[in-house]
Formats: sequence, structure tokens, C-alpha cells
Amino acid sequence: MTSPALQRRLGLGDAVFIGLGSMVGAGVFAVWAPAADAAGTGLLVGLAIAAVVAFGNATSSAQLAAAYPTSGGTYAYGRAELGPWWGFVAGWGFVIGKIASCAAMALTFAAYAAPAGWERPVAIAAVVLLTAVNWFGVTRTAGAARVIVVISLGALAAAITAAFSAGATPDWFTSEAVWAGGGYGILQSAGLLFFAFAGYARIATMGEEVRDPRRVIPRAIVIAFLVALAVYAVVAVAVLSALGPDAVAASTEPVADAAALSGWAWIDVVVRIGAAAASLGALVALIAGVSRTAFAMSRERDLPGFLDAVHPRWHVPHRAELAAAAIVVLLVAFVDLRGAIGFSSFGVLLYYFVANVAAFRQRGDARRYPVALQVVGGIGCLVLAVTLPWQSVVAGVIVVAIGVAYRTVRLRRRITPPA
Repeated sequence: MTSPALQRRLGLGDAVFIGLGSMVGAGVFAVWAPAADAAGTGLLVGLAIAAVVAFGNATSSAQLAAAYPTSGGTYAYGRAELGPWWGFVAGWGFVIGKIASCAAMALTFAAYAAPAGWERPVAIAAVVLLTAVNWFGVTRTAGAARVIVVISLGALAAAITAAFSAGATPDWFTSEAVWAGGGYGILQSAGLLFFAFAGYARIATMGEEVRDPRRVIPRAIVIAFLVALAVYAVVAVAVLSALGPDAVAASTEPVADAAALSGWAWIDVVVRIGAAAASLGALVALIAGVSRTAFAMSRERDLPGFLDAVHPRWHVPHRAELAAAAIVVLLVAFVDLRGAIGFSSFGVLLYYFVANVAAFRQRGDARRYPVALQVVGGIGCLVLAVTLPWQSVVAGVIVVAIGVAYRTVRLRRRITPPA
């Protein structure tokens, strides 16, 4: 039987906005506190390290996506270049980690947009609404991403201007302050900040829905990465300048707090609108990415086979989307996952380690970037993964072990004849 296929409807701009929606929303309003707690002002060095590692990963993803323009991202690339187990570990880590991120983004949206006491119902409503947007076709997903990204960037521009108007203390940016957290603290902040750059995976996972994917996907990944890097760098300097590293580490809303020092009465509302929009942008892209990876894993029977269905009218993996949304709703209803950044980073770093190894093996016409970039990306992923907070590392290892056990059982059942 022919495997179900998705339709190619996305252009370069669509792919860029889907990636940006995830990257800008994934951490720009939330990631600064844990990073500052680990490294203080040294988070700026951590951001640079994360960017170097992420660029290696981005070029690996772009090179692989050009050779394998199909759904599933590194799950598909790992299977093709390295074997089924490599692909499974990458896909499993991505799906589990990003489902947790979906719940975290829904709760982050509700924290900014919902009345007190209504956070969980509003978060659940957001998941249901954005799943419906994805259901009606990938062009709706791209259109929603465009609107959300524009709102988010506009709010961030206002917040950055307000934060810089508050002035800065030069002592916060001396070499002593930058290195006060030590090398380990800086590496830990880099691992946490890497969470910010994971959005280009969403572009690769949708490779079966992009027109001219061998040309469009590599360009979209690099463009989205460079724009996100510029946004994060400016926001980092603005927040640290206004608050200082200790206040950033202690803040639950560092961007809003930094902007509030300007004294502009209207800025809090603008920042809250921007944060809510950014969280929605991340959520819509995350749901799309998780469902496409689950869809690809289902086609290979690494996940239950009923998830590989494509809607006959809207041409989306509707069962995979519904399954992902249902799990996210359950997590939102019963678990507080706003602290899931470290856990998600572990899964994504593992995912990109596999991507770098797969890209390293490519030869001939498939090679688009120097091998050194894959070496830097692969080693960087491992270093950042082991320097994450230990709770995140332990949780990540347990989740991978559960996935390996699950696939082992499925394989044994597949080859064992009935009694």
C-alpha cells in the first residue's frame, strides 16, 4: 500500500515565519532568568556559544533536508544515513521533549493572557484553538505564524526601546562580572539558551509540505536562524542593561520588568500582548512539528500505525495532530511544566547530535557545508547536554530509556509469530 503523503503548499516566506514563530516564542520572554541564574552577565557568552553550536546544527539540518525532503526531520535523516535506531532515538526525544514544550508554551500564554485562577482552562482552549488552525491546512498554520510573529516582534521592539531608556550600570558588563559564574555556569546557560534556537527543526520536519524543498528549506533555516539570533542578542543586552544579572535571575517576567523601569504607563500591556502572541506562535509551530514527526514515525511503525493518516480534504496528518493535542491538554490540566526548558533542551540537543552525525556521513553532491561545522555542532550538543541542570539530564536519560524499551518490545512482537 502506498504511504500517505502531504501536499507541498509552503513557500520560502511561509517556512521562515513558521521557524521564527517557534524561535521567537520559545524563550525570548522566559529563558533569561534561568540563564542569568547560571551565569549572570556571562549569559551573553553563553548565547554566543549556543549560537555557534546552533549554526552547526542548522547547516546540518539544511544539508540533510535538501537530500531528504520528507516529513519527520532528523528522525527521517537518521534512519536514512545511520539506521533505524538512530532515527528512533532522535524522533522519540523530539516528540516527548516538544510535547512538554507545547504544554509549557500554553501555560506561558495563559500566564500573560488569563485572569487569575483561569490559567489552565485558557491554556487548554489555546491548545484546542491552534490544533483547529493546523487541522484546516498548513497554509493556515503559516498564515497564523505570520500574524503572530509580526505582533511579537513589534512588542519586543517597544520593550527593548523602553528597557534601554532606563539606562545601565557599567559594572554589570565588566570582565569580572561576565566570568563570575565560571566556565561551567556559562556552558549551562548556553545549554538553556540553546532552547531558543530549536525552532528551525520545525522547518525541517515539514519538508514534505514545502515547494522546491531542496532550495527553500536550506534558505529558510539559515534566514530564520540569523533573524532569531539578532533578536535574542538585542533582548539579552536590553534586559541585562536595565535590571542587572541578579534581578534578571530573580525575575519571573524579566522582559516586562526591564521595560517597566522606563516608567511608560502603557508598556506593560504591550509586553503582555507580545508575550502572549509569542507563546501562541511557538505553540502553533510546535504542534505542527510534533505531529509531522509522529506522522513520520507512524509510517515506519515506530509509533502506532493509525497515526499515519492524512486528511483527504485538508492534507494534514490529522490523527497525529489530535493525539499530540490530547496529550498536551492532559499535561496542561494536571502538570505545571513552565520549568520544562531544561528537559526540552536535552531532547533537542540529542536530536541535533544525531543530525550532525548523519550530515557528517554525507558525501558527494549531498554535501553543502564544511565537515567542520558538523564536528562543532555534534561535540557542542554533547557538551551542552551534559552541562544542563542535573534534573534535566536525569529526566532526559529516563525518557530515552523508556523509548528504547518501547521500540524493543514492538520489534519483538513484530517478529514473534503467534502461538
